[in-house]
Amino acid sequence: MSDGPRRAVNAKPPMVIETVRLVLRPLAGGDAEALRALTDDPAVIGSVSFLREPFTFDDAEALIALNGNGRDLFRGIWRREDGGLAGVVGAHERGGEIEIGYWIGTRFKGQGYASEAARAVLDRVGAERPDAMVVAECRRDNFASWRVLEKLGFRATGGPGARPGRLRLEWRP
Repeated sequence: MSDGPRRAVNAKPPMVIETVRLVLRPLAGGDAEALRALTDDPAVIGSVSFLREPFTFDDAEALIALNGNGRDLFRGIWRREDGGLAGVVGAHERGGEIEIGYWIGTRFKGQGYASEAARAVLDRVGAERPDAMVVAECRRDNFASWRVLEKLGFRATGGPGARPGRLRLEWRP
């Protein structure tokens, strides 16, 4: 006789994060074409150091496959309004720190999606890992992204990031 559904003792919280306007869920194989279409844009590729131009369907599948490595998690930023992919936010284990990054499709810029998505990820990290150091890297001339990071509470360290031309910023829960 069952007392109803049982929850595993060590169950992790759901990987999906929801906000008022967005659903952030891990990118999966069926998302490759939407990811390719959003990301194969010179404005996006030019701001994300590890993206290749052109960004192909195979590149999208390879990025999605990183979600299975235990260190990287790329979530699609899906709009509740129409179910469309507006961007990507990543959280990555890097030597005891968590690095976050994001990109927003050109037609969705200036609508607050980067701030909303990154805030939701930071809230989740803060709840799950309250002692974590969260880092981001940004070019100083990427004014929009720099403003997003400062608004979220990141502070520039004055030091360089690991990627050429980028500065390191830090955030603590």
